[in-house]
Amino acid sequence: MTGVRRFTVAPERITGDRVAFDRAETRHMQAVLRLVPGDLVIAADGRGRDFTVRLESLGEQATGTILDVATTRREAALAITLLQGIPKGDKMETIVRAVTELGVVRVLPAIAQRTVVRLESSGWRERARRWQRVAKEAAKQCGRAVIPDVAVPRPLTEWLEPTRGEADVRLCLWEGEAPPIGPVLDALPTPPATAFVLVGPEGGLAGEEVQAAQARGWTPVSLGPRILRSETAAPTVVAILQFRFGDLGRAAGRE
Repeated sequence: MTGVRRFTVAPERITGDRVAFDRAETRHMQAVLRLVPGDLVIAADGRGRDFTVRLESLGEQATGTILDVATTRREAALAITLLQGIPKGDKMETIVRAVTELGVVRVLPAIAQRTVVRLESSGWRERARRWQRVAKEAAKQCGRAVIPDVAVPRPLTEWLEPTRGEADVRLCLWEGEAPPIGPVLDALPTPPATAFVLVGPEGGLAGEEVQAAQARGWTPVSLGPRILRSETAAPTVVAILQFRFGDLGRAAGRE
């Protein structure tokens, strides 16, 4: 629906034909958009459904009545998980925002050898909550109904083992001796339905980390002659995969 504002809502906030928005979304409706009872909005539940809602009240918690439900077709046929070495500063937010717009289904933040930031477990949990909020806002901005899950950071070695056999293709970006990504994708016997991508932090992955990934079935690949920043490399490889096997460049539609 053109011109109708879009919000996100947790599935548990939908009861029957009623929706109760959280305080953050309610404040945005009131203070920024100046919405009033009777206005129509779209509420996305993060699981692929869009609800057309007529607002009924805007007190401490905005509520409304569901008028229509639509199942979106905005999710790509290719499900991509990004295993990302955590960079310093707010670069992880930039990465999460970009790859959410590009359609990743999951982000696994990894503490690699060259990760500069070191926090206690409680600090990492707070970072994960912040990155999840970034993913939520990015999904809302780009009109995506599914919000990718952003996990609590773990050491890279802990992430590698559980990913064994989980995806049709697993690519490890490596600026060392690695074949270009194009021929590697050309050689796949069938188009993948699931893909894992491993990207290092500033300075890239250490040689032993690449070897550990290879031992678990990951394929090192290069993006070309130029060394890209971590916050550039991750969206680039996701975009390549989405263009080759997903929905990038294809017509939008709805069921």
